[in-house]
Amino acid sequence: MEPGKRPEDYRDRALSDFAQIYFAHKGRPVTKWVDYLDLYDRHLSRFRNTPVRMLEIGVLNGGSLELWREYFGPQATVFGIDIMPDCTNRVDAPNQVRSGSQDDPAFLLRVVREMGGVDIVLDDGSHNGRHQRASLKALFPLLSVDGIYAIEDLHTSYWPGDWEGGYNRPGTGIETIKQLLDDMHAWFHDKSESLIQKNEISGIHAYESLVFIDKGRKKKPVALEPTL
Repeated sequence: MEPGKRPEDYRDRALSDFAQIYFAHKGRPVTKWVDYLDLYDRHLSRFRNTPVRMLEIGVLNGGSLELWREYFGPQATVFGIDIMPDCTNRVDAPNQVRSGSQDDPAFLLRVVREMGGVDIVLDDGSHNGRHQRASLKALFPLLSVDGIYAIEDLHTSYWPGDWEGGYNRPGTGIETIKQLLDDMHAWFHDKSESLIQKNEISGIHAYESLVFIDKGRKKKPVALEPTL
């Protein structure tokens, strides 16, 4: 945020229902990039006022879980996970937080089982490419058909140091998304080892720093000849 600015000063850049809930939020602190707000609404609004099951990776101050509860409604199951044990105290029922690592498949499986399944995963965790890839590999197969897997803050894929990033560097979040595009088109090639099965990705929606991956059961594409 620019010096001297307040969150309310950016209202005109995000006008969706989710954005209005964000700007009106009075609970625990939550920080989101303004450009994400309308995109959340575009891709997740169909889950509002349903018994949706959402898992957010990365809890921090706990405000994000409150925000999702406000957005999805009282029927939602909202869980968060974080590697920092203190985060388990930054939550109010019925939301839940479990402490563990996002690159621990056994831990992720236990949490999803406790939730009774998962429809939405939002990775706002370490932003390290290895961790993002491990979570995706473990959780995408557990995601319900027609569910959505989202990864935030992919710009860290270009950052060195603890982020382990770099332009075109193998293993970053951005390079993982590029592989998913290949995986989705694996009907037409045999050139890569798939991270996700080709018939489980129904769409990939990439924006600056944010991606939504749709899960769906797909059959092999068929081209129809015109009928004269």
